[in-house]
Amino acid sequence: MRIAIGQIAHETNTFSNVATTVERFKSWEWDYKEKIIERHLGVDDYVGGMIDKCNQLGIEIAPAFSTFTGPSGIITKETYETLEKELITSIQNAGDLDGICLALHGAGVAEGVDDLEGSLLKALRRSIGYEIPIVVTLDLHANVTELMVQEANALLGVHFYPHTDSHERGREAIELLEQIIQGEIEPVMHLEQLPLMIPTSTTYHSPAKDINEICSEWEKKQDVVDCTFFHGFPYTDIPDVGVSVVTITNGKPSLSQQVGNEVAKTIWEKRMEFQTDLPNPEEGIQQALSKADYPIIINETSDNPGGGTPGDGTFLLKAMVEANAPNTCFGFIYDPEVAELAHQLGVGSYIDVELGGKTDLLHGEPLALKVYVKSLSDGQFFQSSPMWRGLKVNLGKSARLKAGNVDIIVCSVRAQTFDEQVFLLHGIDVANYKIVALKSSQHFRAAFQSIAKEIITVDSPGLSTCDFSSFHYERINRPIFPLDAVQDYRKQTTKA
Repeated sequence: MRIAIGQIAHETNTFSNVATTVERFKSWEWDYKEKIIERHLGVDDYVGGMIDKCNQLGIEIAPAFSTFTGPSGIITKETYETLEKELITSIQNAGDLDGICLALHGAGVAEGVDDLEGSLLKALRRSIGYEIPIVVTLDLHANVTELMVQEANALLGVHFYPHTDSHERGREAIELLEQIIQGEIEPVMHLEQLPLMIPTSTTYHSPAKDINEICSEWEKKQDVVDCTFFHGFPYTDIPDVGVSVVTITNGKPSLSQQVGNEVAKTIWEKRMEFQTDLPNPEEGIQQALSKADYPIIINETSDNPGGGTPGDGTFLLKAMVEANAPNTCFGFIYDPEVAELAHQLGVGSYIDVELGGKTDLLHGEPLALKVYVKSLSDGQFFQSSPMWRGLKVNLGKSARLKAGNVDIIVCSVRAQTFDEQVFLLHGIDVANYKIVALKSSQHFRAAFQSIAKEIITVDSPGLSTCDFSSFHYERINRPIFPLDAVQDYRKQTTKA
């Protein structure tokens, strides 16, 4: 048996002013053939899981094309055309295939293309036809569309947020694909879309945890292959934005629909439980300082680069500098200019900087600071988080700066903080700090949940704020909760 594997993954924040280009993809990952296996073998991500399962089952791998970049703004038209061409050409050149397994995201948007994944799959089908089965892994934050369901044989989304089951889902995708090829399973999918957007919601806690448990119970039923609760990506101004449920059964369309309807009904009944009331940065810091234990983790959810934000927002950092509490650290803020200056002047220097706030006017103004250069690094390490463990990370030239009592890590690549490795790289043991601040919405929990005495999430203006009313949506289907009063989740929606 011979299976092609590949990846095109991007989470598009359509409100971002940072265009997503081929160069941005190439700065993260742009691999062909055996290079894909070299990068992902032994890594706990989707493609690593696919490779692992193929090797276990004795399936010949035909690695095709794999690219990934961090969340950012709309993908340019030229970039989309290049992605489509590279994927299709690489599969056409892969030789005889029994099946195709792809790691996509589900929230990709390009100029003129609202549904990146559906469009890619449709283009691929035009090239190879419908005889070869295609199984796709998706991110939990996919805005799933009918086109995706139509063009793939099966869509498997991660269940957990943080996405600690990426490797497992990659393995399951290969296993399911093998069963389809051998005629053991005839997958039937049903998509249930809800007029609902939810804030970032960890599956470690209710209500998302409760929904996952319901899906898991359904999967124990005969002929139910998979049931996934997709949270959707609310920072995407497209008609199909929102929560959905995808159910897969073995040749039982009525069962697929029944399961999807039941799970969607429960999600709708719990919709108010997803709403949040978060403190601002100043309030969060005071809460943290009132605690006797340490470390207290403060995560700035409104400037989460994992949601397509600039990563150079200054609201939380400004509040920390003003509080100037002992044993506090911030890791990290994106500012390649300041990182470069620190490298030029060296450890032991005092430098005047305008830190952060350079990408847009939404996430706070640059901070005028006199800082001490404590340490420098190349920003490279291997991720140790249970999510994507083993992934090689390169944050570029990085520096640990000291502003009063606050240690500040500055890096040259936009990314959220997944684990403590970026702190260790700069000589900071987070276990010894009262407050450890970082930019992330939920993924940091995979590593920090066991370290933190408490986690405090703070919100402020930003492209990943939990306050959806701050966005000027123009194209989403309305009505949609919580922007509108919606009584019936099955009510037909209309374009705004």
